[in-house]
Amino acid sequence: MHVSLFITCFNDTLFPGTGKAMVALLERLGHTVAFPMGQTCCGQMHYNSGYQREALPMVRHFVEVFRDAEVVVSPSASCVSMVQEVYARVAEEFGDETLRREVAALAPRVFELSMFLVNELGVEDVGAYFPHRVTFHTTCHSMRMLHIGDAPQRLLRKVRGIDLVELPKADECCGFGGTFAVKNADTSIAMLSDKIRCVLDTRAEYCASADNSCLMHIGGGLHRQRTGVNPIHLAEILACTEEGMPAVGVAAATAAAERNS
Repeated sequence: MHVSLFITCFNDTLFPGTGKAMVALLERLGHTVAFPMGQTCCGQMHYNSGYQREALPMVRHFVEVFRDAEVVVSPSASCVSMVQEVYARVAEEFGDETLRREVAALAPRVFELSMFLVNELGVEDVGAYFPHRVTFHTTCHSMRMLHIGDAPQRLLRKVRGIDLVELPKADECCGFGGTFAVKNADTSIAMLSDKIRCVLDTRAEYCASADNSCLMHIGGGLHRQRTGVNPIHLAEILACTEEGMPAVGVAAATAAAERNS
């Protein structure tokens, strides 16, 4: 299958290692991977902040970049939910019938990584090896908008060597919420404190998730408290094999911060 990567501006700018892990994983599974260079922001922050009209050109641009893709796969449940759940609403709000039809044709071909592997390909064992104790944070968008269910956990359970432990209160928000963490900092920090307490209760070495945005928030709290627990994107775990995989993404960024502190 020919897979077009939608890496998202957040990952491209801050955590490019996650994209590299996706390439390693998908190519190992026998797929051809491409990164359309014209891709930009999905427009989620603009739309959620009340700038719906400003988000419209981004919706149009996304459709233009990916309209011919066989499938589009992303390491961000948050951004995929924007495409699948909000793009049609944007087109309708501004009376763009052509865009609405194009979104309706494209959106079913846009997948979050774990949904693509489990639901589209029917794959759970990707040949990964990760001999560490791991807990998994289910993000709000993946649970409440995409309804990915236990797809990430099904993938993780097949990873050789892993000790996967359930995260207490896994359905509770970490407090990031994009601009919510900036506009409501005190509430966000209180929610983060609860999440970190739950992570530490698992005695995990790594906290995994399907969104680096939440992992950045959780990882910052874990680092400030010097807990020794590393955030790591699901793709990074799945990309690891017994032959090894270079440290990438959130985990690498956190490790570097710890070395320099």
